[in-house]
Amino acid sequence: MPQSSSMLMTWNGRWAGSTTGPSFSFILGSDRPTEPNAGLLRYEPGASFPLHRHDFAQVWYILEGEFYCGGRTYGPGTFVYMPDPHFEHEMTTESGGTVVFLQYPGPTTGARPIYDGRMNLKKPESPEEYDLTR
Repeated sequence: MPQSSSMLMTWNGRWAGSTTGPSFSFILGSDRPTEPNAGLLRYEPGASFPLHRHDFAQVWYILEGEFYCGGRTYGPGTFVYMPDPHFEHEMTTESGGTVVFLQYPGPTTGARPIYDGRMNLKKPESPEEYDLTR
């Protein structure tokens, strides 16, 4: 039988200069930070989140609302996969909505999805700062 030790971590997404952002609810195993974690992103109408980088992999499933990210519009019932490492383009929504996500150490980097400073984005990142071709 699988062992379970989980906790709920919540965070309201704000970065320097922002007025609105998503709220995150993570369910994760507090004693196993390298295991996958899952949660919900809830965006109010007009909310956004800036471009940023992750060394772990993610899968999103759009439950409700429409989201514009990386030149595409994603609506309910859409799966979005982002390998490791990746840039998450700025994500915006006029309608607001909810996204289910799964984050896990990717096969390329092995980077943890939960790490110190994760929720302290001081400024939007730039793709030019990183080499994602490694």
